[in-house]
Amino acid sequence: MLNRSSLAALITSGALLLTGCVAKPATQSSSSAGVLTVTSTDDACTVSSATTASGNTTFAITNAGSRTTEFYLMASDRLRVVAEKENIAPGSTSELSVALQPGSYFTACKPGMRGENVGEAAFTVTGEALAVAGEDAELFSKVVTDYVNFVKNEVSELQPKVEKFAKAYADGDDETARSLYATTRVNYERIEPIAEALGSLDPRIDYREIDYLAEAKALAADDPTFTSWLGFHRIEKDLWVPAKDAVQPDGSSAWDGWSPSTPAQRKEVADALVADVAKLYDTVHAADFVTTQGVDIATVSNGASGLLEEIAVGKVTGEEDWWSHTDLYDFEANLEGSRIAFDLVAPIAEAKGADGKALVTQIRGEFDKLAALLAQYGSLKDGFVSYDKVNRKQQKELVDQIDATRTPLSKLTNAVLGIS
Repeated sequence: MLNRSSLAALITSGALLLTGCVAKPATQSSSSAGVLTVTSTDDACTVSSATTASGNTTFAITNAGSRTTEFYLMASDRLRVVAEKENIAPGSTSELSVALQPGSYFTACKPGMRGENVGEAAFTVTGEALAVAGEDAELFSKVVTDYVNFVKNEVSELQPKVEKFAKAYADGDDETARSLYATTRVNYERIEPIAEALGSLDPRIDYREIDYLAEAKALAADDPTFTSWLGFHRIEKDLWVPAKDAVQPDGSSAWDGWSPSTPAQRKEVADALVADVAKLYDTVHAADFVTTQGVDIATVSNGASGLLEEIAVGKVTGEEDWWSHTDLYDFEANLEGSRIAFDLVAPIAEAKGADGKALVTQIRGEFDKLAALLAQYGSLKDGFVSYDKVNRKQQKELVDQIDATRTPLSKLTNAVLGIS
């Protein structure tokens, strides 16, 4: 989990085509399949054009700033993320490919990947609504249905686990709560890109303390009931109380503005987590979830990449589970969720020709290597070693293999959408 806008899985109402898109409407101009350039600096986010035609579009993003950055295409409410690309290092470039529906949007960057967005600007997509017919429509629709069913199942398993975990925490049974913490989170981590796109739900459920503090005012403006740090990571800190001289990932004191929750506060936090996960359940099980949230083939394809970004950006560093050191459980869950999304769309990429087949073969091979590397540290069934026991050399080995997997995986959406 990163921050309020991070890693949302390309979901928003009406923003992307329900069943994906490779076809162009009859009146669409050839420029709609072109490239828009984005330049991110420490204090600006400049897009080469404030408008484009509907259809397959690629944002070529250059980070000309001094900090690692993210780029967002947001819905008109400036809350929901339509598409995003994160972890763009200074001096590097990256691409984000999407199939855009007509409408009003906003673009923005987040230098440092924490805090408020920089350079928010209106962005308009013109032209006709996109549609896909024939075999592609059938294939795309089936992938979306299968992926949403996977998400529903994960949330269905998550809900009773959260209820049991939250009760142990509220009752002061810290030993039981600690034993349940990592495994309870697995179902959530597998579907994190979906959850992160649903307004304030992910910040309420899964924000780390430093992320909450960086965006507290904006979060309260979005959700007036969200005025204090909540969720898994607040509970984590209560269960693994830091030493008096411990520091946060940003180097600040672990005790600055924090103290262990009182029994009354524990009950409030536990009740909020149960209620938020219940809302997540209701949201993904709603009959109009796909149409309301605009889940499409790109949601699934880019979600596979997004979950590996989760590991690369926030988990390899140990920031995610800073106090419990249970990060490897999250690694495995993110990897499993990414592999499931990839496996669903891989046949479509393969059907696009020899290049698609070669890309899928490469990605499968790198996934297998990453899974084998992670298996050296344990499993969800038997448990994982504490992440503070993984040394710098081993962490680098993980990072290198994650990058080797992410590189070809970043090309998957283009292959699926038929963007050369």
